[in-house]
Amino acid sequence: MKKPTGGKVNRTIRWSMSAVMSLMSVSAGWAQGAERLPDPQPVGMVDEPCPPAITPPPAVRALLVDLFIEPRKLAAGDVDRLVKDPEFRSFEDASRRLSAGDWAGICRFSAANRAAPAAGQTPRVVFMGDSITENWLLADPALFDHGVVNRGISGQTTAQMLVRFRADVVSLHPQVVHILAGTNDVAGNTGPTSARDFENNIMSMVDIARANGIRVVLGSIPPTASFSWRPQLNPVPTIQALNAWLRSYAKRQRIAYIDYYSLLGGASGELRNDLGNDGVHPNRVGYRLMRGLVEKQIGGAGK
Repeated sequence: MKKPTGGKVNRTIRWSMSAVMSLMSVSAGWAQGAERLPDPQPVGMVDEPCPPAITPPPAVRALLVDLFIEPRKLAAGDVDRLVKDPEFRSFEDASRRLSAGDWAGICRFSAANRAAPAAGQTPRVVFMGDSITENWLLADPALFDHGVVNRGISGQTTAQMLVRFRADVVSLHPQVVHILAGTNDVAGNTGPTSARDFENNIMSMVDIARANGIRVVLGSIPPTASFSWRPQLNPVPTIQALNAWLRSYAKRQRIAYIDYYSLLGGASGELRNDLGNDGVHPNRVGYRLMRGLVEKQIGGAGK
């Protein structure tokens, strides 16, 4: 896969993808709630630090599915439909203000996490990850039923996931946690980091899960040859090296490991065009293939 050349299509996609990522971090599973954040927001240590959740307008959600989940080749006009949409702009602004005071995303699932035990619901499996996990709910909602819950947040690095791991995984007392992370570490979404930092965060999440009797299923970092929001990077060798470590670590620790990289990747380390629309995130066809692998480890949905 060639990197963006700076043409009209790529400039538009590059400009918009950071905004799309922030929006998709709330598009798949936020509960119904206020359209605007309360003002003023809480300060300091309070009993309830989390504002009411917000939800994307149905038209925006449908457009996201059309652009990124349904298999297609993205063009400048496609992305313009989203970027220039006034509902998109309004919701993007609200979501940015929400995340500004919640670096790790602790508030994202706080209401849902409280509601689950109150309703006597104990999930069998929790999916922990970033947008590649979160978008799975848009692409295949039937997978996340009958005790399988999604705790993916778009744009997140393993450092953020580690902070919220106890709240979003351990507190739910699942039998299994599926960890799929690393794309945004490679992209440096929360600043410069190192391979050792990534490894430490993965190992810490595994340690916490095991200490609480939760079986771990570890996924490889999916393939990508470029990031539209970090066009100066060449992620292929870094992803390959981190995946080699993940495979080795999983073997040493006797943890189930799923090789999504080989499943989805092309000859040059790119996400295959037929399996992802933007070169980073799988589309519906890609997720269908991923489901086949993950169900071998967690059992079929509904079991």
